[in-house]
Amino acid sequence: MSVILFIAGVLFMVLAVGLSIALHEIGHLVPAKLFKLRVPQYMIGFGKTLVSFKRGETQYGIKALPLGGYISMVGMYPPRPETDDEQPAKKPSLFQKVFGQMVDDARSQANENVLPSDEGRLFYQLPVYKRVIIMLGGPLMNLVIGFVVIAVVLTSFGQATPTTTVSEVYQCIASAENANKTECTDKDVPAPAYEAGLRPGDTITAVNGNAVEQGEWNKLTDVIRVNPGQSITLEYQRDGQSHTTKLTPYLTDRPATDDNGYVQTDDQGNYIMTKVGFVGMSSLQQDLTQPLSAVPGVIGDQLLTIGNVILHLPQRMVDVAQAAFGDGQRDPNGPVSIVGVGRIAGEISAEDSISVADKFATLLSLVGGLNLALFAFNLIPLLPLDGGHVVGALYDGIKRLFARVFNLKNIKPVDTVKLLPLTYVVVVAMLVMGGLLIYADIFKPIQLF
Repeated sequence: MSVILFIAGVLFMVLAVGLSIALHEIGHLVPAKLFKLRVPQYMIGFGKTLVSFKRGETQYGIKALPLGGYISMVGMYPPRPETDDEQPAKKPSLFQKVFGQMVDDARSQANENVLPSDEGRLFYQLPVYKRVIIMLGGPLMNLVIGFVVIAVVLTSFGQATPTTTVSEVYQCIASAENANKTECTDKDVPAPAYEAGLRPGDTITAVNGNAVEQGEWNKLTDVIRVNPGQSITLEYQRDGQSHTTKLTPYLTDRPATDDNGYVQTDDQGNYIMTKVGFVGMSSLQQDLTQPLSAVPGVIGDQLLTIGNVILHLPQRMVDVAQAAFGDGQRDPNGPVSIVGVGRIAGEISAEDSISVADKFATLLSLVGGLNLALFAFNLIPLLPLDGGHVVGALYDGIKRLFARVFNLKNIKPVDTVKLLPLTYVVVVAMLVMGGLLIYADIFKPIQLF
């Protein structure tokens, strides 16, 4: 049964990824057609075409390798500038010798589908804002998908939230800081919470006279963390009876947390420590539904995390390589390939300790997070990513603006095909990173359970 559930989880994620890619390309396709740009192909995958059909000017199809998708748009690059026969020919540079033919071939291939009727509505001839809208359409589609999916999870299934119910109380500071220490000695400092009479199952209702509602555990911990050595009054309920007690937080080094109570780590995945007040008790976690207004904050936090991974991608890939070929463990917050995402989905689906509802919510969260990652990654300002085309269009707009201001004539459009050598470098780097991640996800996967 576990094998079947594992396969079901993998298939769910494969379908979700395929749908996300398809919708990403629709995000490009719809504005392109609205702006009268001819789109000869809309394809999901690469390689040999498995199935296709034609509607209007566009051929729609699915290819053999489900590693992405694309739409082809006519006139992505301007034609090769005409040479002046009266001017003496310049000796080509080494760069031109090596890459000139490559650039010419790419330009010819991109423009081979251009028809006389396309004149005036080629991609490079469109106004800058239209080109930007077309290229941002795909990433924005992924952002919308991520928002919708995460909103469904938060408002329908809830988010793991620290409640005001106490789940564990440590007898001494040593046992609270060392999970392997099960017994306390006379030399250990008593934990303030245990010494104050708090026990698992108690529900905190107020701190220093201020009410604490269910799900506001952070409101309590904020007071504890900033008041080491100061007496704090807690009100709590046990078996329906109200009680009041006093405790004094102990000053100690504890992992720093963000606004949502999640532990913060540095670029290497190590806990960021800070000196705060500590009482030696923990909260019972429950899935609590969130209002729609909480969705932007959650998405913002995820995008910040994804952005941090992208900004430090070289170091992250070094960490992956060291873990893959060494004895280290993979960072659970580090990058993964589509193989890794599928494997995680399968393990979650096959885990017996997780309820069906929690499994489905977790899989949906994976889909939402994946789309946010696609949104952020495609905004990287390098070709062949969408962000690279956006930068090219904006640069063209700046050139035209300067031409109008200074009354310059014969301004040529920005020819992004000249960046093809750099594009190939980016593509090779992406292939190497993808191969390394796939290898790591097969032979040294992230351990969830």
